[in-house]
Amino acid sequence: MSHTVPAHLAADFAAAGIRDVECLFPDVSGYPRGKLMPATAFAAGAELRIAQAIPMQCVTGDYSYDPIFPDQDPDVLLVPDYATVKPVPWASVPRAMAIHDCHELTGELCQFAPRTVLRDVMSRYERRGLRPVVAPEIEFYLTAPVDDPAQPLRAPALRGGRGEVGQSAFSLNTLNEHAGFWDELRTTLAVLGIRADTWIHEVGLTQFEINLLHDDPLVVADQAFLFKYAAKEVAIRHGLNAVFMAKPIAHQPGSSMHLHQSLVDADGRNVFSNADGGESTLFRQYIAGLQANLPSLMLLFAPFVNSYRRFVKGSQAPVNFHWGYDNRTAGLRIPRSGPAARRVENRVAGADANPYLVIAATLAAGLDGIERALPPTEPMNDSAYESAHTLARTIVAAQEDFVRGDVAVRLFGERFVRGYAAVKDVEYESWLAEIGAWERRFLVPQA
Repeated sequence: MSHTVPAHLAADFAAAGIRDVECLFPDVSGYPRGKLMPATAFAAGAELRIAQAIPMQCVTGDYSYDPIFPDQDPDVLLVPDYATVKPVPWASVPRAMAIHDCHELTGELCQFAPRTVLRDVMSRYERRGLRPVVAPEIEFYLTAPVDDPAQPLRAPALRGGRGEVGQSAFSLNTLNEHAGFWDELRTTLAVLGIRADTWIHEVGLTQFEINLLHDDPLVVADQAFLFKYAAKEVAIRHGLNAVFMAKPIAHQPGSSMHLHQSLVDADGRNVFSNADGGESTLFRQYIAGLQANLPSLMLLFAPFVNSYRRFVKGSQAPVNFHWGYDNRTAGLRIPRSGPAARRVENRVAGADANPYLVIAATLAAGLDGIERALPPTEPMNDSAYESAHTLARTIVAAQEDFVRGDVAVRLFGERFVRGYAAVKDVEYESWLAEIGAWERRFLVPQA
């Protein structure tokens, strides 16, 4: 990545009539934050700053006052990654966007920024002469607009006037129903350079899944980040909502972000396979690292109270960290493939999770297994649902696992771990302050 302004940028902006640039970065929840800058200033390399607290802004819009965050709330520099400069397809006036890194004023990367966390993990692989390759599968729902958050989400109306009621899983009819949305979204993804593979209608009512093509972890994280942004914007233009909650609708399947990962050496050879095509020792050690460390990192894969509603037996969502070959009941699945494509699929993360942190946590956990030469359990040949539910059942339990012991601190550093946990404290307190429908339904005396 170069911080030098490309010489052609000003001319490109002028030719396209670009007036402003969205200077974006992902916050701790994976939401786009930043500032709008005049295109002329951006192309001239103008310095841009923002408060250091913004990368750790709570999903509620609040901030933690944990002492880990400086009282004076200093600035950080927003430094553009010029490889990410793209037109904004949905802008009413020509506009560009660019993803930025957050740097402290002293020059080093801000440790509270999710993009920094992923960069740090990638540098550990680089020092070992290895390069991770990842590909996420992201599920989401299309829903009708909702102006009252107390009301449940509902399927949007189809051409016949009714909402979808079933029988559309893995079919194409609902893709055809919302053709205007899909056509614009595919065009938008092409403009943004988001490399999508297949689309399917998933099991839930108007639930869909996109597979992104495998690539460098930072490139893929940027694409997943922009995909969520784009899907929401395009959906609104078509009178819809694109919803990435882990469990947005009661009695419907949850939405996941499965992550496929493999490792290659300097020659591009998949090190999960031996020369004879068999499984390598590194492959088994990597799986063992996931099994050993992911339980302590659940707060990154399931970051909200709602996230834990997804982990239900029999729903193709995992309930433990068993692994198995082509076994969709296990938290860690090994798809059937040839030696060059041997990979691990982490099925734990929800669609609501921050893709930078999901990728960083998975890769860091696997590398730790290699570095400590850990042995995995035996593969699960039967249904993992017959085994105990060992994933954290609530965000409170996940947070206790995150801050207890040394796993999270050892993999991500004390400052990030403490800051992330502090954000989750604020969000949980906000959730406790509201009274939900279940409480009113069952705890209010009947007349």
